[in-house]
Amino acid sequence: MSYASETRRRRTFAIISHPDAGKTTLTEKLLLFSGAIQIAGSVKARKASRHATSDWMEIEKQRGISVASSVMQMSYRGHVINLLDTPGHRDFSEDTYRVLTAVDSALMVIDAANGVEAQTRRLIEVCRQRDTPIITFVNKMDREVREPLDILDEVERELGMPCVPMTWPVGRGKSFGGIVNLRTHAMTVFEPGKERLPQDFESIPVTQREALIARFGHEYESAEQGMELAVGASPAWDHEAFLAGRQTPVFFGSGINNFGVMEVLDALVDLAPAPRARLSTTQVNRQPLTQEVKPEDPNFSGVVFKVQANMDPAHRDRIAFVRIASGRYGAGMKLKVQRTSKELRPTSVVTFMSQRREAVDEAYAGDIIGFTTHGGVQLGDTITDGVARQFTGLPFFAPELFMTVILANPLRTKQLQQGLAQLGEEGAIQVFRPDIGGPMLLGAVGQLQFEVAQHRLKTEYDTAVRLESSPYTGARWISADTPEQLRAFCDAYPARMAHDAAGALAYLCTSPYDVRLAQERFPAIHFHPLREHAGLALEASNG
Repeated sequence: MSYASETRRRRTFAIISHPDAGKTTLTEKLLLFSGAIQIAGSVKARKASRHATSDWMEIEKQRGISVASSVMQMSYRGHVINLLDTPGHRDFSEDTYRVLTAVDSALMVIDAANGVEAQTRRLIEVCRQRDTPIITFVNKMDREVREPLDILDEVERELGMPCVPMTWPVGRGKSFGGIVNLRTHAMTVFEPGKERLPQDFESIPVTQREALIARFGHEYESAEQGMELAVGASPAWDHEAFLAGRQTPVFFGSGINNFGVMEVLDALVDLAPAPRARLSTTQVNRQPLTQEVKPEDPNFSGVVFKVQANMDPAHRDRIAFVRIASGRYGAGMKLKVQRTSKELRPTSVVTFMSQRREAVDEAYAGDIIGFTTHGGVQLGDTITDGVARQFTGLPFFAPELFMTVILANPLRTKQLQQGLAQLGEEGAIQVFRPDIGGPMLLGAVGQLQFEVAQHRLKTEYDTAVRLESSPYTGARWISADTPEQLRAFCDAYPARMAHDAAGALAYLCTSPYDVRLAQERFPAIHFHPLREHAGLALEASNG
């Protein structure tokens, strides 16, 4: 049986941006206009009782930032839209990278005053590596911002691909009059106000040029010139080029004022791709065989791209987020973790509206489902209905910062071990257990990860810890062609060996020269700055 008609209705995308570009606000508005929520929460109103739907963690509410990815599903124009909001803060880029492996397209939000910023560049690189189609939304046009043509030039340079404007701003800042929709040839008139709905905005056909000039004067004439230049310099819209990641449609607006957002929602339905085929490997006569798995394939398969502990503190639960790659999930279905060959019988399977969950009876390729797990499931695991299949490509980056964990109360050792195991499994921070014993080590990409880990150990596991500086400045996962080679290396560097949360073997470094010296001494050892999947790393460490 083929599920092609259902998968064609799916759109799964991530919102990416630099912090403060307005990403979480835009997320709220997309949910609001699709009818998924009734009232939008302000991310900045930290002390208000209403917080942004997508920011649920206590530390996010205190700081007004997103430090964890969240998943939301909505229906719009007969389509099922799965939206993944990613952390904007660079310290949590690993979580964002993993989320980008679970989506078919990305919506990039750019602050019209600041243009393309550092964190956006990093995320663009990941999208470019995967040829992920990108839709661009230039936000905050009602502020004092840069010329639209300047922004387009910069986006083209940074993305390395041409921009095709779909809407064009008339004026900016205090003189922002609205946007011209180049698809419908009408101008939508801007009026500030968070409570206005898209259908309330006035629309004037561009054929009424005299009326528009009479009303908006020089700003409209200037916009016409800008449009002419932009359209003249841009290639014609080519949908295939967009799907291949070689063109980006650009929209302008003001998310906080609900303006220009509906055009983006329509573009997600009209332009963004439905779920696509994914590559998987299977073992045939002990040899890896790569095959293409189509979304309409009748066999259920999916990838765990996120594990989150304690989403509901009252229940101490852990949720595994699975992006369905093929087939259909049905209630009561028997599932299998390919890495361990263990059967999985999830008690509750849900879809998400941020913190709100709804039991799911069926889901198809492109959908994100979550199930409660009590261990045995790790990031990167492939889950199937029994068919032998292994998806790869979920990245773990070697940490650049290390801290030693010192427990305040030795009687809380068991709780500390449980907390670190769960935080490590969900990828919130990397946890290393030195092979010769001693305190556990935390590895991170950014400083804020340590603060969040410390905060969560205290609030979720009632375990106070002190974090002290560590002599280590880096780590490399290691593998060898034979068990004997690996053993000889471990015997030579016993104090440098540690295992991470997935059980993968790592070599800890105290300077950039350590790896080079160790490599010269042991040429048969492979040093990996990136670990793609827990199962593969375990195979390597076991020789």
